[in-house]
Amino acid sequence: MFEILGFWSKARPSWRATKALGLTIVLSAVILSGLGTANAQTNWTLDPTASVLTYQSVKKNTIVETNKIRNISGSLTSDGDAKITFDLNSVDTGVDLRNVRMRFLFFETFKFPTAELTAKVDPAAFADLPTKRRMKAVLPFRLNMHGVDKDLEANVVVTMVSDNMVSVASEAPVAVHVEDFGLLPNVDKLQQAANVTNIVPTASVSFDFVFTADGSKPALAQTVAANTEVGPVATDAAKTNFSDEECLNRFAVLSRTGAIYFRPASARLDTQSRPLLAEVVGVVSKCPGLKVEVSGYTDADGPVAENKRLSERRAQAVADAIVGAGIPRTQITATGYGEERPVAANDTPKNKALNRRIEFSATKLVN
Repeated sequence: MFEILGFWSKARPSWRATKALGLTIVLSAVILSGLGTANAQTNWTLDPTASVLTYQSVKKNTIVETNKIRNISGSLTSDGDAKITFDLNSVDTGVDLRNVRMRFLFFETFKFPTAELTAKVDPAAFADLPTKRRMKAVLPFRLNMHGVDKDLEANVVVTMVSDNMVSVASEAPVAVHVEDFGLLPNVDKLQQAANVTNIVPTASVSFDFVFTADGSKPALAQTVAANTEVGPVATDAAKTNFSDEECLNRFAVLSRTGAIYFRPASARLDTQSRPLLAEVVGVVSKCPGLKVEVSGYTDADGPVAENKRLSERRAQAVADAIVGAGIPRTQITATGYGEERPVAANDTPKNKALNRRIEFSATKLVN
């Protein structure tokens, strides 16, 4: 898992990180509102080049890994309305394969690309900030992630760096529980992909977010810009093409999502498959030098010959959908393997579902 385990752990921290980030936003909003007492119309914007969000996860019960969510944006209005958005495609583990596992297997960014934190801050709670310069608080916020809304709270420290700049930081790491957002099943996917166990389902998130008054210059931007571990990063959407290694990483992980669906005993694609198919098309389009094979597999129920034909039809249906989205047919092939190459024993409904799958692999195109 990046071992997928590390990745998954991170995923969870990422989740926590998002949560912590949301809390930070809320506190930040409050403080900024306090600052706004000098100017009732002041709005504030999060400075992504000076803000940091890190999360720690634990794998194999004792191995701790620290990673980040790099692309964040946020605002706080003079009325105390705070909102922060986290780009989950910017998860940064330091290793491309781990990043992809976290995105596709844990966060399922092909369906839920962002997380969002919202809060309503009472400006009166931080009216003394301009004088005290530093205050602590426990603030509530709502986090939307993976299609789930959750009301949370966190301990934060708000520091008035200058009349136009406020820092909101975690007083202590924030613990986030993956199951609260329906992400616990995705932990299994990470563990299977990395061939590891014992990923702790709770992550610790720390943050330091800087807000600047609208119209003012983010004073820390030039200093932080030199630090490549802080601030925004380019995501897949900004890349023209992937390297061969990046292509292979993405195909391997997309094959493990289990997010391509068919009707029972049918090769008709279910509409729920569209988000992942769109992701696959995006990856194939950025791997023009590779020929992609769509492989279909079934469980062991039913006659072997019928399973082989069904897997062939399903693989062809996926290939046709990819070609229909604009990918040259010369770049796509389809093969059905039936019940061959099972990834689990065909002894339980869960294991059988794992064997009914579509996989993607790639080789160099021959001119």
